[in-house]
Formats: sequence, structure tokens, C-alpha cells
Amino acid sequence: MSAPSGVPIPSAPPSYEETTGINVSYPHPYPVPEPGQKPDGKGMNPPPYMGQPALGNNPVTVQTVYVQQPVVFYDRPVQMRCPSCNQMIVTRLSYDSGALTWLSCGGLCLLGCIAGCCLIPFCIDALKDVDHTCPNCSALIGSYKRL
Repeated sequence: MSAPSGVPIPSAPPSYEETTGINVSYPHPYPVPEPGQKPDGKGMNPPPYMGQPALGNNPVTVQTVYVQQPVVFYDRPVQMRCPSCNQMIVTRLSYDSGALTWLSCGGLCLLGCIAGCCLIPFCIDALKDVDHTCPNCSALIGSYKRL
């Protein structure tokens, strides 16, 4: 295989940059469109950051949201904001007979207190369930069950 005289034999194939025509010189490693030419987006640098546009005369509306932590109710009054009337209150307590009251009555009956002594648990608030109500609007806020 000999080449015709006068034609030089290339020593290596062309590089990728030479084949695709990319200019590898700094500061533009990627093709830069000519003025008036629309870039196709392939291999182009992103447009420079222009910042946010200035706000016009649009009023800013601020809404305040209060998130209330869950309240755990026991047999003592609780200071809190009423979810019904939205006032700061100290809850009002009312006592109702619950499961512990009835179990205490039944236990006293089994021990032989049938003549009326088995009704003593209905007179003791420490054995009853507690309801917490708002003193302003009388809404039921929460309950504490003994059992």
C-alpha cells in the first residue's frame, strides 16, 4: 500500500473537537452563537441570572395561624384558650359517675355492704370521671376518664 506521490499520509485520525468544529480555546469551550443566531440549547451555557423582578404595588396579606398543642386533661382545672369562643379561660370541672364508680360500688356489694354503704363511691369525686367545660360559653372542652 503506497500512497500516490505528493499526498502526505496522515499520522493519526482527527480529534473529536476537530471533527465537530468545536473551538477548544479558553474562555469559550462551547460553541457561541453568532449575533442574530438563535441557540438550539445543545452544549450552550445557561443564560445569566437576572434576579427576580421588582414587586409592584401588590399588597402583602399576612395571616397568623395559631397552632394549639394537644391538652391533656386530668382532675385539675386547666388554663387554656377555648376552641369554641377563643378566650383564655380556666376550665370548669363537673363530675360524672363512670366505670370506676360502678366497679367500686359492685366491689363493696361483694364484700357485704348491701344496706346502702355500697353507694358511698357515688359521693366521692376522686372516683368519678371529670368533664372540663368553658365558663364563658359552656362548651365541653375535654374529659378525663378514671378507667
